[in-house]
Amino acid sequence: MFLNLTTEKGLQQIPSPPGEGRVRRSLLNLPIINPERLRTAKVLVDKAVKMRMVFSIQGPYPVVRAALKARGWVERRLPRPNQHWSRCRGDDGNDADDSDDEDDSPDDREEDPDDMYDLMSRMVRNETSYFYWTTRRETVDNRSLRKEQMTNHYAKAGTFTTKVGLCVNLRNLRWFDAADLDSFFPRCYRLGAEDEKHAFIEDYRRTACTSLIQCVVERIRGERGEGEGGGTAGSTDQSCQSQKKACKRRAMSLVASKMIDSALKVCQDFLDSLEHNDIDIALETPPSLTEQEWLEFIHNYYLVVHDGVEIEESFHYVNSCQAMLRKLRDVNPQLDTDGIHNIWIVKPGAKSRGRGIMCAKRLDDILRLVDSDPALIKDSKWVVQKYLERPLLVHGTKFDLRQWFLVTDWNPLTVWFYKKCYLRFSTQPYSVETLDSSVHLCNNSIQKHFQPSQQRHPEVPEDNMWSCDQFRAFLSGQGRAAQWGSVVVPGMKKAVVHALQTAQDLVESRRGSFELYGADFMLGRDLRPWLIEINASPTMAPSTAVTTRLCAAVQEDTLRVVLDRRLDRGAYTGGFQLIYKQAAVEVPQYVGVNLLVEGSQIRRPRPPHQKASKPSKCRTNQPAPRRPPQSKEYETVAEKPKPAPSKKGLKSEVRHLTFSGFRVQTPLSTERPLAGESWRLQRLGLVDSLQLPPRAQSRSMNCWRRPQVIVPWSGRARPFATPDIYKGPVLPLEVISLQDPDREPSALLVPAPVVLHAEFRFQKFLRQQNLHRRVIKTTCVGRGIHKSS
Repeated sequence: MFLNLTTEKGLQQIPSPPGEGRVRRSLLNLPIINPERLRTAKVLVDKAVKMRMVFSIQGPYPVVRAALKARGWVERRLPRPNQHWSRCRGDDGNDADDSDDEDDSPDDREEDPDDMYDLMSRMVRNETSYFYWTTRRETVDNRSLRKEQMTNHYAKAGTFTTKVGLCVNLRNLRWFDAADLDSFFPRCYRLGAEDEKHAFIEDYRRTACTSLIQCVVERIRGERGEGEGGGTAGSTDQSCQSQKKACKRRAMSLVASKMIDSALKVCQDFLDSLEHNDIDIALETPPSLTEQEWLEFIHNYYLVVHDGVEIEESFHYVNSCQAMLRKLRDVNPQLDTDGIHNIWIVKPGAKSRGRGIMCAKRLDDILRLVDSDPALIKDSKWVVQKYLERPLLVHGTKFDLRQWFLVTDWNPLTVWFYKKCYLRFSTQPYSVETLDSSVHLCNNSIQKHFQPSQQRHPEVPEDNMWSCDQFRAFLSGQGRAAQWGSVVVPGMKKAVVHALQTAQDLVESRRGSFELYGADFMLGRDLRPWLIEINASPTMAPSTAVTTRLCAAVQEDTLRVVLDRRLDRGAYTGGFQLIYKQAAVEVPQYVGVNLLVEGSQIRRPRPPHQKASKPSKCRTNQPAPRRPPQSKEYETVAEKPKPAPSKKGLKSEVRHLTFSGFRVQTPLSTERPLAGESWRLQRLGLVDSLQLPPRAQSRSMNCWRRPQVIVPWSGRARPFATPDIYKGPVLPLEVISLQDPDREPSALLVPAPVVLHAEFRFQKFLRQQNLHRRVIKTTCVGRGIHKSS
């Protein structure tokens, strides 16, 4: 037997093994499936579908796949996205999704048709997935999910997972918590916003003044041989380098000492502004330094700090500078980390893995970098942040921490903190003399392209990673092991909670969703943690032995929290610890559309509005008598009542009030109605003039006629059997509640009351009637008179 196979060379015949000709018609057909295996797969699939245990994963997450399959879940494979499109989306800095995962390509492993899991996946290809784990947030539309479906992303989480969002929203922290933002987040500005650009320039200049003051004190200490407490080997080396550079520049002309006076004056003005001592200063008061003086000061600052030029007679200012630094340290928690070189780091607003980040120390370079290309400042997606020049170093090498946390609900906010984290080292020894990314950026995606320096300490790992246990052992060797649990971990927890509090109202909360985030921290010399950024979809790539162990553990523990704990509140949650959960807010019970709000009106007494009017014999609020109609259309003008002088009133006016299609049940008796007797109002429509929907309908209600409504005309009382010749009832509009009859169930449009305490007199009265409806149109003015307390 032969099989026909079409190739580029034409039709070829390939011999087929005996017995397979009836099953295989081409080489592309699937192999024979074991019937017993097929029945087993069918039973497992039916059970999973019945229990809603079908999941889908986009991206290479073998740990999540294995953990779900071990729980009896069946995978429904998602269609493979366009890899080129996904790569382009990740490089534009999309503000909606700041992913940190480098391995965001789909799983490229080949399917085995005879494998049990692949067979089960094909069986559920038309079923609904109840669990989604994806790299990109836009892969799944949260709005189209049912309440029982789960996904690992929240919509609009870019409000804190992008650098711009974190920079902007953290400024609102004072409205959520009594915490100081500057105590855990370095100063940050959007260069695209003009007002923040000016604020950054002002901050840069002020930082130059404080840096100059610190430089003066440190140089005097260095000459006297005085050391700073808590210093590291890295800081000692930097001071030695600065002294060597200063010795080379001693032959140059010295800088005038007046720049120290200028720096002290700027710092004092800053302290006065914090204490609001500058409120009484006139607007015509000139600033501390003019623009020309600032240009000269910044130029001399570069000479002193960057080039090592000395300041003449600077030793006379040591005491003043030390006193000023003590005052600044009380109000500026970032003074110790600012350093003296005034380095700032420029970041794209929504990119991760260190892409596009640059360090600069000169103001002109930073402004030129942004102003040179308008695309960089489009939508204010570029930020500039103060660089921590004096971080904690491990063997003279810079590092940062990657800390995981999990959010399982936004209302109430529920945060889980992972007990383990890891450190990422740079490949070069730390130095502020060079601004190369191999020194200052610790992202593994950047450092993996560099070879470790030969000058780096041999105890720094070659793979540039430590676990938190190894770091704690390092601190223990320095006698600071207790500070990990008392300073580092509590500081990271507070920073995470504060960042989430400011974004809580902006993220779209959804029951059943969850999201795992990765926060990057740096430590100061005092071990205080500083939040640098928060990433969505933190990388789970097993790049080193540390990440292979920890990333697998955090994925398994995430499923324990979001799946196992859902069924059993006492389930084991692994390394996750619940650190924050807001108190539940009581939601009022829903009782339908007929809602009732009870309360009292806030009345503001004021003199009644006086208008010139003819004296009236009738001093009642009831309509005046009218003559009998001469035709179907007639009108009656009523006189305005004059309020009693001993009462203060609250006037309410309603113009062009239209009552459409209502009827009043006529009493059977022809006698005059008694006081308090009620008529039944069946329908009431209010249109246009009150800016209400065209078809607004009230509930059926009783309207009481008052005794003085019917007034004898020409001395003769009219029979009650002809109600059309009388005025309509006085409607107490405060009891009317409007509903929309076109909606199911009827929706309450305007809660009662519409007009508070209003009794109206009719000025114009028009009645029209045909076979289908009766319309009464009236123009009325009402005045409610109430006694003032």
